[in-house]
Amino acid sequence: MTKLHLHDGPRIIAIANQKGGVGKTTTTINLGAALAEQKKHVLLIDLDPQGNASTGLGIDQDQRELTTYDLLTGDAELAETVQKTEFPGLFVVPATTDLSSADIELIDDQNRSFLLRNALRNGRIDELGFDYILIDCPPSLNILTVNAMVAAHAIIVPLQSEFFALEGLSQLILTVRNVRQSANPELKIDGIALTMYDQRNNLSLQVEDDARQNMGDMVFKTVIPRNVRLSEAPSFAMPVLTYDSTSKGSMAYRALALEVIAKSQVKKVQHHDA
Repeated sequence: MTKLHLHDGPRIIAIANQKGGVGKTTTTINLGAALAEQKKHVLLIDLDPQGNASTGLGIDQDQRELTTYDLLTGDAELAETVQKTEFPGLFVVPATTDLSSADIELIDDQNRSFLLRNALRNGRIDELGFDYILIDCPPSLNILTVNAMVAAHAIIVPLQSEFFALEGLSQLILTVRNVRQSANPELKIDGIALTMYDQRNNLSLQVEDDARQNMGDMVFKTVIPRNVRLSEAPSFAMPVLTYDSTSKGSMAYRALALEVIAKSQVKKVQHHDA
């Protein structure tokens, strides 16, 4: 078989779950850092009006002149919005609260679900040389999350290891199915990442068991532990891999990054063979 590059252009992955507090932004930041540590060129797109991913990567409010809002409205090209972070190989398009009005402002735009896709899926993206684009979605199934799903090749779902964790998953899967049927037939769920996992807690073990029984191979082998270092790192505006490189959180996100890379390569080979 021909030796394959990982992609034709970057692989775009939305990190999505309509529930808040499930480790979505933590996963986006640290998966991005772990991929960059593997010598991948990674862009993180902050699509959450709270802008926590931007803050967690050290982009202060006064540095956010051009943002994802400008990208969606067409006021800026992607290359103009990209900023370097302190972490080598990891770049970010920051967000501000301007995004919170996107639902209302875009309501009359017939193309409103395709705005991010149009900004990302064009020939000019290749010039920037990214291997992965990770999109940090807001904690709701609104127009911003739909934009991410229409733009993405795949979704990673962080799932908190707590009671009712699987309840909201059916709604998310339904939304993915709708997007696949209406706007983006190639959209896949790359995997479910169990977060805030405590192996001493029977509930975590039960949630993992339920998830693996119901979703099978869709659940990543790697689980992300409850880890003090993971919680502390954002307040120092850095990924946990910088803040404490040997912590359990850092090790877990490194393992998850290797799984994500392996899945991407398998998908690439399948696509090539097809």
